[in-house]
Amino acid sequence: MTVVTNDNDLDGSSVPKLAEHLAVGRIKGAHGLHGELKVEVLTDFDQRFESGSLLIVEGEAFEREVLSARPHKGFLLVKLQGIVDRTEAQRQRGLHLLVQRDKAVSLPEGEYYADELEGLRVITTEGVELGVLTEVWWTAANEIYVVQGAYGEVLLPAIADVVQNVDLQKGEMLVRLLPGLVQSLD
Repeated sequence: MTVVTNDNDLDGSSVPKLAEHLAVGRIKGAHGLHGELKVEVLTDFDQRFESGSLLIVEGEAFEREVLSARPHKGFLLVKLQGIVDRTEAQRQRGLHLLVQRDKAVSLPEGEYYADELEGLRVITTEGVELGVLTEVWWTAANEIYVVQGAYGEVLLPAIADVVQNVDLQKGEMLVRLLPGLVQSLD
């Protein structure tokens, strides 16, 4: 079971849940004097930042053209149309870069965007409802699904041995618990 995501959310801050948009980057600050943005990439699709691509700065109602992007110390330095100096770039700090959902890359069967999974009811193969998937965390090994419910916070590894089925139509995820994942069920 693989999740392809728009929101790596490595530092725990929230990513906007906008039905018409997907977050592809988080602006961490300004770089230099000419309006470059230091961006944490939140997408698996690098082409989002190619010159000529269109991105929306969170809170704006229009798209800005990507003029350039280059890697720098684990981030991308992105120059967007209309952001011309350090002061304007610094005002964007903490905002997300978005794409319109209708421009999202189609994913293969069995792969989902994180926001499609958030809100699903999580049920074990034994029929026990664990709660609702509230968040997806990214680690070096695999994604972690955070489930909130009657058993408190349950952290499930997003691996094939655990995630048995995802049914977006029914709003459910079927999981097989490995020993020790939920103490009160053991």
